[in-house]
Amino acid sequence: MARTIAKDYEEKRGQILKSAAKVFATEGFDRASMATLARECGISKANIYHYYESKDAILFDILDNYLSGLKKRICTLPLDGLDPETRLRRVVSAILMAYEGQDDEHKVQMNALGALPDAQQDLLRSYQRELVRFTSDVIAACAPALSEDRHKRRGVTMSVFGMLNWFHMWNTRATKQEREAYAALVCDLTLKGLDGL
Repeated sequence: MARTIAKDYEEKRGQILKSAAKVFATEGFDRASMATLARECGISKANIYHYYESKDAILFDILDNYLSGLKKRICTLPLDGLDPETRLRRVVSAILMAYEGQDDEHKVQMNALGALPDAQQDLLRSYQRELVRFTSDVIAACAPALSEDRHKRRGVTMSVFGMLNWFHMWNTRATKQEREAYAALVCDLTLKGLDGL
């Protein structure tokens, strides 16, 4: 007889992913074992296999949930009717807010994505590319000349992400107000340079 799925199956999978992200972020994906993951989750090693067949499957789900969720949250922002500067400010702030509480997932993305098979990496990187492309379009709308120089456009876009990632990694306990203030600073630097501060 087939084993039935518990009512809280998806909730427990979510708890496993959160706990596993913490282990992968602190110990590294290669060094983490299923026994360590089970211990962090507060369940038996045998029970963790009821939810995931392998450590690789857990890693993929962590990154798929994180990156697809981030892409969806940002790329579906309601921006219609806003002027280009307001759109940029809305997007930059939303990215920094979306990072909140995702410290472990963010580290795992940077350090362990390459451990997955190529096809899975391609899918996850497609989420990243879509988010970058969307943000790049928002930035270019503020400075149309960027549309004619793709290298400069990419440089500006990745510089914005670099500033946001720096803040996120070094200010994990920042309040909402501190995040909003830094997002505004990033936009001011991007739109007006130092003279505009």
